[in-house]
Amino acid sequence: MSVIELNQRQEEILRIVKENGPITGEHIADQLNLTRATLRPDLAILTMSGFLDARPRVGYFYSGKKTSASVYETVTKLKVKDFYSTPVKVQENMTVYDAICHMFAEDVGTLFVVDEQGFLTGVLSRKDLLRTSIGSQDLNNIPLHIIMTRMPNISHCSKNDTLMVAAQKLIEREVDSLPVVIERKGGLEVIGRLTKTTITRAFISLIEPAE
Repeated sequence: MSVIELNQRQEEILRIVKENGPITGEHIADQLNLTRATLRPDLAILTMSGFLDARPRVGYFYSGKKTSASVYETVTKLKVKDFYSTPVKVQENMTVYDAICHMFAEDVGTLFVVDEQGFLTGVLSRKDLLRTSIGSQDLNNIPLHIIMTRMPNISHCSKNDTLMVAAQKLIEREVDSLPVVIERKGGLEVIGRLTKTTITRAFISLIEPAE
């Protein structure tokens, strides 16, 4: 196993955190007369290597050198339920034109199509809408169910899944968003959405606490 060699600034950061932790990144930067942006890579290295722990609204504190197994365990405990956001749902009979307007109004990259009972029947991405809008077709006359991706070709996750499992699904299916669902008697109820951006922010939160 290779040994991580710290540079002089990283050693100084460890000293400051040992003596003053928990301490925010801003306060560390002040003591070193550097900007927060300058320290960000060093703090990321020290946190991911296990020398420091980071907690939201608390700051950094010294943890000693963790094993890679310990870091892995922390990552794998992150759950979808703690990070998913509100889904944007539309009806199957909505037109492509209205869907484009709705997508931009809601500022999302994916629409989840549901039936009259509210169960998931399809997913619509920016690519789907762009592909359909190229040409001379009248978008006001094309319903979503003509172009949407249908079950069982829709990847989804549950709120109790780990972010690692959800991230793997996003990568394998090459999609930007997953519907978070609950299995009901009549189908899948969409309760949230999980995006690549959300997962990225969650992993970054492990190394850079909110301040």
